[in-house]
Amino acid sequence: MAQQSIARRKSGGLVENIKTIVYAGLIAIGIRTVAYEPFNIPSGSMIPTLLVGDYLFVAKYSYGYSHFSLPLSPPLFSGRIFGRLPERGDVAVFKLPRDPSQDYIKRIVGLPGDRIQMKAGQLYINGQEVERKPAGDFMAEDEGPRMLLKRYVEYLPDGPGHYVEHYILKASDDGPLDNTQEYKVPEGSVFAMGDNRDNSLDSRVLNAVGFVPVENLVGRAEFIFLSIGGSAALWQVWEWPFEIRWNRLFSGIH
Repeated sequence: MAQQSIARRKSGGLVENIKTIVYAGLIAIGIRTVAYEPFNIPSGSMIPTLLVGDYLFVAKYSYGYSHFSLPLSPPLFSGRIFGRLPERGDVAVFKLPRDPSQDYIKRIVGLPGDRIQMKAGQLYINGQEVERKPAGDFMAEDEGPRMLLKRYVEYLPDGPGHYVEHYILKASDDGPLDNTQEYKVPEGSVFAMGDNRDNSLDSRVLNAVGFVPVENLVGRAEFIFLSIGGSAALWQVWEWPFEIRWNRLFSGIH
């Protein structure tokens, strides 16, 4: 009898452990679906705002929910529930329109109905040049060889007399995407660009990214919870603490 009692206790403990794991998994999936989802930055298209090796949380509720909000993006419904448009200047994660298995992160510069154009490296919105001011140089070293770029503060219009200030980088003003056609943003879509303007595959390239359907938006980037440089090898455990960019931890994304 004692052995049976011990066996029952062990069996009951195993069941409880399994239930705990299942509940924890369901809670994690729920939080990831409706609240926050972690993302990491694999490329330099958003420097200086985001660096390669930044890990950040994206607010899933910012623009409502589409089927892309769900794990594995099952096509259970179309459109958005509790949907709202981004604000110009938001840094947003979205599913690439031509390949929804890929996540992209860019800054929203154009809203439905806007006219977007680049002329001699300057951004124009609805025919008006977007002001930018020099803000010193920036040494880009996230990808490939180190490169000294020009940094500017750009002032995206956000209503009468209001602007969203953020940094952009430019190598020159005569690059392949510095003189473009005028893009008319369709209803139900937004126009996204990287802050590293001369090293970003974004909405300016229609056959690669193009206009981003609002349905493809995953959420708004909120804050960085971890940032790791990539100079140390994986086996150099003693170097790991020095790889953390401590000054970027828990910083907001603007």
